[in-house]
Order: sequence, then C-alpha cells, then structure tokens
Amino acid sequence: MMTKHVAVLMGGWSVERDVSLSSGRECAQALRNAGYKVTEVDVDRDISATLKALNPDVAFNALHGRVGEDGTIQGILEVLQIPYSHSGVLASALAMDKHQAKTMFKASGIPVTDHVVANRAEVARQHVMKPPYVVKPIAEGSSFGIFLVKAETSHPPQEILGSDWLGGEELMVERYIPGRELTCAVMGDVALGVIEITTDLVFYNYEAKYQKGGSAHLIPAPVSPKIYEKVQKMALKAHDVLGCRGVTRTDFRFNDQVGEDGELVCLEINTQPGMTPTSLVPELAAHAGHSFEELVSWMVEDASCGR
Repeated sequence: MMTKHVAVLMGGWSVERDVSLSSGRECAQALRNAGYKVTEVDVDRDISATLKALNPDVAFNALHGRVGEDGTIQGILEVLQIPYSHSGVLASALAMDKHQAKTMFKASGIPVTDHVVANRAEVARQHVMKPPYVVKPIAEGSSFGIFLVKAETSHPPQEILGSDWLGGEELMVERYIPGRELTCAVMGDVALGVIEITTDLVFYNYEAKYQKGGSAHLIPAPVSPKIYEKVQKMALKAHDVLGCRGVTRTDFRFNDQVGEDGELVCLEINTQPGMTPTSLVPELAAHAGHSFEELVSWMVEDASCGR
C-alpha cells in the first residue's frame, strides 16, 4: 500500500498562530513516526495555490482560530477536493460562533449559561449584565480576550476599547458560573473520559493552558459517576447537534454547591482542539488507550470531503 502524503496545515494569521504552530509540529512528527509522508504547511493567503502544487492525499488541519476553524479553510479544501480532518464547513462555522452554538445547544436541551451579545463600546460603557459575568469574543479560542468581571467590580473591562484589540466588534457577555472546570473529548462517535482542570491563576486562561505548570489535569475527574456520565453524554450530544466530525472537545462548568446534583452547563465546543504538549485531547486519548501516534493516524484515516 502506498504511503499517504499528509499536508499538516498550521500557523496561519489568527491570534492563535503560535498555538497552531506548536500543535502542527507535534502532529507532523507523530505522523512521520507513524510512517506517513508529511509536509508542514505554514498557511498564508496563497494556501489554495500551495495545496494545488503539493497535491497531498490528506490535509491534517492543525490550524486554530479564524480561517482555520471557522469553515473558511474547510471550504477551500472542499473546492480542491482534498480530504481533510476534523469538522466540515457548516459545523466549523457554527461552533466558532459561540452565540450560534449556544443557541443550538439550548434548543436541543443542553444547559448553557445566560448571555447577551453587544457591541464592545456598549460592553465597556456600563454593565450589560449584573456582575459577576464573563466577557469574551464571539469567535476566538485559547481564552484570548476573556475577562472575568467579579461581583465587586465597579466598571467593565476597558481593555476591549484599546487600539490593539483583535477580538472583534461584537462580544458575548455571559453569566459567571462558579465551581469546577470540566472537559470531555469526542472521537468519532465515542465520548472519551472527563478531565477536571485546576489552576492557581484567575481562571483557565491562555497562560494556564500553554505554560508548563499553568494548570493541573485530573483524569478521571473526581466527580460522581452520575455527573461523569452526564458530561460524556452532553459532549457527544453537542458534537452531534452541530454536525461535527472527527475529534472535538467540549468545555463545561460544574457548580457542586447548589441543588442536589449541582449546576452543570456547557460553555462551548472546540472543533480544532489543541495538540500541544500541554493540551487536553492527547491526554484524554491516552487515558482511553490511544497513543499520540494512534490518535493523529486515526484522524488521517478518518479524513474526507463532504464533512
């Protein structure tokens, strides 16, 4: 059987470029170790011409953020008819838009936080929701541009008005849920384990995600079997509701201090989970018995068009 030629797409020009480069290099090396022919592609605006010239058998999408995660690169790959990993055009676009995703989750019975969408000038001018709340860009990842506004805070974050702001004009403001950070990955049609994330920082922000020692990952999460299974079912349902494919990761908040079973809400789904040395999906896959090489190889063999 001929060795498949895999183009690993990484980098790009989103705010998550550095994370994507880290993910891409890790995946490229693992795929080489698994026996694939690999070309690392730092994506620029000539990506269509680059891919035409390369003519790979598969595109492994290791991009994060806008263009790579919002359906744009997926559309290019569909036009070129190059099989690709992860979710397709529509699912990627829906998942990247946190407001649209939450609207669909709520309609399907998945509990979510209350939220409003407002212009950043309006968000900065006065509280659009009673604190505590969280301000976040509608379409970014890696906790970029997220601000936690505590109950005692007198005014909203003014950083969103800065000339260097890259989080877009429309922002999401959502009710803050105290408690524990849980996450669960889906691989194909199977929900993997559940991790609890702890950190000494204000919340699970960019530094907590990617700096060594920035957070601790507890797997299996030390929650009751009932909650553990509920998280898995909700992750799989979120994956299915948006029509996702391949591997996704869904994040939750769990407040175990209210009610008999606590309050469990879905925050968002990530269709291009990080694959860096500190990322969660490789850890969840390993817990399920899949080595990193097996995980990325599965993604290559799962790749297709029309996703």
